[in-house]
Order: sequence, then structure tokens, then C-alpha cells
Amino acid sequence: MNTTPTTDSTTTDSTTTAADQATERVHAYYGSVKRLGHWTGARRFEVRARRASAVLDLRSPHIPDGDIEIEVGIDHSMVKLLVPQDAEIDHWDLRYTGRGRVKDWTGENGGGRRIRITGEIKHGEIRVHRGGVATLSALFTKEFVQDARRARREGTTPVVADPSHAG
Repeated sequence: MNTTPTTDSTTTDSTTTAADQATERVHAYYGSVKRLGHWTGARRFEVRARRASAVLDLRSPHIPDGDIEIEVGIDHSMVKLLVPQDAEIDHWDLRYTGRGRVKDWTGENGGGRRIRITGEIKHGEIRVHRGGVATLSALFTKEFVQDARRARREGTTPVVADPSHAG
């Protein structure tokens, strides 16, 4: 499981920062991977999952402004995206092999941040949890319990439940 940001040399615009150029790689093979709270400052992600599940929290204010790009390679797996309520999900360039789908219960694209999903789904799904549902998804994890204990010890606010409320 490698989550080290790597630099993509294809971007040469001098106005972009290193965080804008970094690609966060998330690999989930035959298990479960969760990245919650303030886990990254990148806007580009590569997600590879094979017979596994991955949860990515994209609500952090530490992620720079602009479009978020997610390239997926999903094989018999589930990827859950925790996004702000007004996020715009664009999965037009996503390829499906077998039974694949994107489940976005509200299906409402607001005027907020655009999240572009590309790549391929082979017998899997992407679940989009927005706003309050995203908060509940983060609350009911062991990572939240650990974060709440850490926050209590340090006298700070937990960041896993809602990254926008803590610094």
C-alpha cells in the first residue's frame, strides 16, 4: 500500500505549486484502505483496487482549489468518495467492463468543486457520499474513534468527521 505523493513532470505551468502537481496513489488489494481527514494536499489521485474497498475523503480544506482528478482501476471492488454537498461529479470518461456503476444518491451536481473521474471499472462501483452522509460515513469508523481520542488528549478538535471544522 503506497500512498507517497509522486511528482508528475507533464505539468510545466510556472503558476502551479508542487501540491498541484503531486499525484496521490492509493492501492487496495484484497483488503480495505481508508484515507480520512487531512490526509493529503494533492488534487490528482490514482486509485487501484482489486477485490477490495477504498474510502477517500475529499472534503479537506488542505486540498488546493481547482478541479480534482481521479483515475481509477477498479476490479471487483468498491471506492467510496466523501465529498462536499455541492461537489460536481463528472464521470463521462469512465469506462465500464461488466457490471460497473457510479452510485450518487442525490445525483445533484452543485456549483462547487468539480471532481473528474476517469479510468475503468470492471465489476465494481464508485459510491459518492455528500455532506451529512459523508460525515456519518466518517463517524462510523475506527479511524474516527482513534482521532477523537487523540484530539481529547491534545485538547484539539477531531478532523476525521468533518475536516472543514478543524485546522
